[in-house]
Amino acid sequence: MGLALLLAAPWAGLSQPSPDRLARSPDPITGPRSRLNKDWQGLRPMTANTPILVMPGHADSQGFGSGASGAAVAVMGQRPMDSTMSDELYWNLATVEAVVRLGQLQGLRIKAYDPGTRRLANGNDPRTTWSVGKAHVAAGGYALEIHYDAHGPDGVGSGLIPPLQASPSRLDESLARAFGAFPQRFRDGLGAPKRGIAILEIGKLEGSLEGRLRNPELRQVTLEAIALRVVEALRQGLEPDPFPPLTPPPDAVGSAPPGQDRRASFGGE
Repeated sequence: MGLALLLAAPWAGLSQPSPDRLARSPDPITGPRSRLNKDWQGLRPMTANTPILVMPGHADSQGFGSGASGAAVAVMGQRPMDSTMSDELYWNLATVEAVVRLGQLQGLRIKAYDPGTRRLANGNDPRTTWSVGKAHVAAGGYALEIHYDAHGPDGVGSGLIPPLQASPSRLDESLARAFGAFPQRFRDGLGAPKRGIAILEIGKLEGSLEGRLRNPELRQVTLEAIALRVVEALRQGLEPDPFPPLTPPPDAVGSAPPGQDRRASFGGE
């Protein structure tokens, strides 16, 4: 079955939501978006051949900062997808694989990094995603960690947290348009952004999104749809012509008082 048909099948009849509607209401695939204040604009241009590194969040911190367990496990008592890792890492790995595969098919200079070993206590160990991502950015590339957010009130929703080592880029802005945005210094700056790595929260690990991922009949098409959105955002962010920044509607700006941003799934940063 062709990719276009696969992507259309689960959401047949759904029109493409406008940016304003997406900022106000849950996305039909990834659920609610972050409604925290987007206090940044990604204006720094990136060259069309910028090498992109995509990494699974929490890949090297199982047992401490393992990531979200998901509502299916924590609330409904279902078995984890893999007993050796959190459900978040399971879906992070699957999403990274899909993003890189589709990105390469569409001509992006994109690759993945997985440290393989799942427990590296020192965040500055040269094998961690943080260390490898930091080196990739220092060499002129763009590094992105894939995450899924916590379920329930601990989660915020989908969105891009930009890196902190340089001004946000057009790649950051494009991903924020596609998924929503978190404040630039979310939780006073997380470990990955402090090292120049962007964090993309795909969505809260609950509800329809988690149900589709856990459904064997919908799993692959859901991952492909998410990955295609990431790849298209990356492609647009590398285009030579700038695009106007997306301004969220008034009721989406400053919806959380300073210092009261809800936590996303970054335990043990």
